[in-house]
Amino acid sequence: MIGLDIGGTKTRGIKVIGGEVVDDREAGSANVQNVTPEVAAANLAELFTALGGADAATVYVGAGGIDTEADADALAQLIRPHAPHAEITVVHDSRLLLAAGRARTGVAVIAGTGTAAWGTNDDGEEARAGGWGYLLGDEGSGYWLAREATRYSLHRMNLGLEPDALTQALLEAVGLDAPRELIAHFHSPSTGRRYWAQQARVVVEAADAGHAGARFMIDQASHDLARMAAQVARQLGIDGPVILGSGLGMNVRRLQDGFRAALAEQGIEDVRILDRDPVFGTIDLASRRS
Repeated sequence: MIGLDIGGTKTRGIKVIGGEVVDDREAGSANVQNVTPEVAAANLAELFTALGGADAATVYVGAGGIDTEADADALAQLIRPHAPHAEITVVHDSRLLLAAGRARTGVAVIAGTGTAAWGTNDDGEEARAGGWGYLLGDEGSGYWLAREATRYSLHRMNLGLEPDALTQALLEAVGLDAPRELIAHFHSPSTGRRYWAQQARVVVEAADAGHAGARFMIDQASHDLARMAAQVARQLGIDGPVILGSGLGMNVRRLQDGFRAALAEQGIEDVRILDRDPVFGTIDLASRRS
């Protein structure tokens, strides 16, 4: 089996034989919401070649932006040339997260380049919140944090204030000299969702250093993520587990603490931080189909 987790910035792939992971590789994103179909196809080709996946019997894939059968079919068609004999299953990447968290029911919350919450209960009912993409939502995502830092910096500029520590760090990260240059740079075709999501680290580092504005942004992100999780839990009539994963969710302590606290206020105490990469959820999900 080949298991894939296709994120906004990278694609992680594992090769599984007899239930054991025998190879583990990474390539660029193959998500066509973030890269062109040509780039996605090239990255998939690189990954399958590295994994030796041409003879795979099963390919199980989780990816962001899989909202319809047509979305799943389009991605499966990109994968088909690299695994011509395989049964290919494509699902939204939040399903990988729940499985990687060793849970069959509960709520999975993605906090990475984008954000989404998805869950299921014992009756097989499903619910979802967010996952609309950066133009319509993605509150609490890496892109959202970088955009808020940019807006913060431009607002200070309009007030006639000098760049503070957060603004200066952002300018250095993107190679600019003055806040006024952020406007054109943000809208430039040479930057995009992935580029700005990668600048979220500037906000995280500033928050860790005690910057009040950056801390407010992280706290707001944690509350937005908790709101999505609570919405899904209420729809399904469950109180957990809620599993927080992806890059920000697994690595930013302040975000985790705020997320736990916000859910506790709504009576949800079973909150877990994912302790292994979502791609390993493909093993469990594929086994349930066999």
